[in-house]
Amino acid sequence: MLIRPKRVEKKPWEMFFIGLVYSSLSILLVSLVFSKDSVLSQYGGILVVTFTVLFSWPFMYHVIKSEEGKDLEINDEGKLVKEHSKALASLMWLFLGFVVGFSFWYLVLPQYNNINFNAQVEVFCTINSPQNYNNCLIEKGLSVATGDATDVGYVLGIFTNNVSVLIFTLLFSLIFGAGAIFILAWNASVIGAAVGMFAKASLANLHLGLLRYLVHGLPEVLAYFVGALAGGIISVAIIRRDLDGERKWAIMQDALILIIIALLILFLSALVEVYFTPYFMNLFS
Repeated sequence: MLIRPKRVEKKPWEMFFIGLVYSSLSILLVSLVFSKDSVLSQYGGILVVTFTVLFSWPFMYHVIKSEEGKDLEINDEGKLVKEHSKALASLMWLFLGFVVGFSFWYLVLPQYNNINFNAQVEVFCTINSPQNYNNCLIEKGLSVATGDATDVGYVLGIFTNNVSVLIFTLLFSLIFGAGAIFILAWNASVIGAAVGMFAKASLANLHLGLLRYLVHGLPEVLAYFVGALAGGIISVAIIRRDLDGERKWAIMQDALILIIIALLILFLSALVEVYFTPYFMNLFS
C-alpha cells in the first residue's frame, strides 16, 4: 500500500531508505522485545532476517507479479530485459539499504550484537577464520584472512558455490514466489555485520570493509535477484495459469535468458573477487 513497483521504477533509489527502515525495525524489534526471552534470544540473528523478510515480502511479490505481467505484454526480448532492469535496480537499492541499516545498528547497539547478529558472526568466522574459529567468535570476527587470489581453481570454487546459492534462490522463488528475499536478506545481514566489525575495529577500516564485500558482493547479489526474478516469474505464471496460454513459451524463454544472465554475472563476480578485490584492498589499505 505504501510502496508500489510502478512508482519505484521511476525513482528506484527510494528503496534504499525503505531498506533502512525495514532493517532498523527488525533490529529494534529483536533488541527491545525478543532479546528478553531466554530461548528466542538465542536465535536473534535469524529473527532479524525473518522480520526483514516479512516487511519486504509484499513489495517483492508485487514486483515479481508486475514483471510477469510484462512478459504477457511485451514481445521484444531486448525491451523486456530493459524493463526488468528497472525492477532489479529497485531491489538492489533495497539490498543496499539493508546492508547500511544492519551495519549502522551493529555500531550503535553493540550491547545487543550477541543477540542480533549471533548467527551472522558465526558464519563470518567460519568463512574467514576456520582454523581459529573459537578465537574469532571471542573477538567478534575482527580478524580477517586474505587467502590466495591467483588460483584459477579458487575462481571455479567460488563460482560453483555461488551457483549453488543461485539454485536455492531459483527454487525458493519458484516454490514460494517471493521466497528468495530470505536468502537475500540473510546475505545483507552477514555483509552488514562484517562491515560493522571493520568499522568497530577502526573507522579508518570502514572503506576496506565496504571494498572487501561490496566490490564483488553487489554483482553476486544482482545475479541472485535476476535468478529470483526468473523463478518468481514462472511461479506467478503458474498461479495465474498463464503457462496454459499462447505466451507460455515467451515466458519460459524470458526466464531462461534471465538465468543465463545470472550465471554470466556470477562468473564475472568470481573473477572480481579473486583478482580485483585484493588489488583494491592493497591499494587503499
